[in-house]
Amino acid sequence: MTAGPESSRTGGKTAASTASTSSTASAASTAGAVAGSIASHCAGSSAEVAAIEDRWQLPTYAKMPIALVRGEGSYVWDAEGRRYLDLYGGHCVALAGHCHPRLVSAIREQAGRLLFYSNVVYSDVRALAAERVAGLAPAGLQKVFFCNSGTEANETALKLARKHTGRKHVISMADGFHGRTLGSLGATGLSKYRDPLYPVPVEHTYVPYGDLDALAATMDKDIAAVMLEAIPSMGGIRVASDNYYQGMRRLCDRHGALLIFDEVQSGFGRTGTLFFGEQVGVRPDLITGAKGVAGGVPAGVVFVREDIAARVQHGDQGTTFGGGPLASVAMATVADIIRDERLPQNAAATGAFLAEHAGAIRGVRSVTGRGLLLGINLDCPAKDVVTGLRGHGILAGTCEGDKNQIRLLPPLTLAPGELGPFFTALATLLA
Repeated sequence: MTAGPESSRTGGKTAASTASTSSTASAASTAGAVAGSIASHCAGSSAEVAAIEDRWQLPTYAKMPIALVRGEGSYVWDAEGRRYLDLYGGHCVALAGHCHPRLVSAIREQAGRLLFYSNVVYSDVRALAAERVAGLAPAGLQKVFFCNSGTEANETALKLARKHTGRKHVISMADGFHGRTLGSLGATGLSKYRDPLYPVPVEHTYVPYGDLDALAATMDKDIAAVMLEAIPSMGGIRVASDNYYQGMRRLCDRHGALLIFDEVQSGFGRTGTLFFGEQVGVRPDLITGAKGVAGGVPAGVVFVREDIAARVQHGDQGTTFGGGPLASVAMATVADIIRDERLPQNAAATGAFLAEHAGAIRGVRSVTGRGLLLGINLDCPAKDVVTGLRGHGILAGTCEGDKNQIRLLPPLTLAPGELGPFFTALATLLA
């Protein structure tokens, strides 16, 4: 008699089940070994961690001399267990706070379901992310393209603008920053980031931010798009007049050019509204976002005017990892947190509190920006002050375009009651 599946049972388990159990145990053992190896590295001091990174990584970043190993809300901890109030937000990324419980839970669950499959198939979590993220966009821009970073989002927006208009020339701001890949770098006015040994794409013109006359003098029928950071960051945080943005919209309409707002840093509630155009009565044709859109998982997004989206065809753009399951569940969750916890409103209120109290400190000339994208403008160089703040357990940033400016990009969950130590430390250092 031929043995069937039932006759191969041993101890109530099939051979396949036994093999599966053995495989699971082996995988668990391997995972434990890997976790142990990681833990042994993570257990080192900041100096030991830095030595390992410096041994293997290209030296492309000037880093703070601390190794961060944990985060919660507005705070991070280093390898020695010291706590820091994070007013830099991992360079504007920790939008919903560090390790928000809802985000951590969603990522953990998705990691156990499906880590990745590409855009060649449909995905339940990508569908959810598209619905939730597009739901944040201004009316008429509720078509999205998911990618991996701010520079990829900006590259995509430039490509869409050129294809839609049939033109190539782009105007951007002289002190703007849009990324380090070639297309975005072409639109980046900050000259420090342009590599003289590598050709930047031609047909880019730079005009001063806030100067509507200079923009008007440069506009003509060959312009595909005007691109700008809605509020400059690396070039120096400040905000132009409402008339500037409104005049820019009129100029683009008059000349048939598209208006692109780079909201990689200013978007998703950071300036006090979901997107900056709401504050000045302007709807751009394309909005780019990244940084905090997935709360720390690499992700970028382009919001596209719907008639532009209607002309996009298969193969016009692509990305392997953009909109992957892990990034998608993170984006969907962050979008829900933004709405449920009223993060734009908190950014507006906490930012106003921060600006008022910091502005009253002797040695602070002014506070510029909106919401929780703020520049603290000092009457002295900011670099040593930022270093001093770190000694007081506070992380902040400097500014490439203004050496006297401290840049603050904290989580939008920051509460006014957490800011006391910052005001005290800043007053002490400036005294």
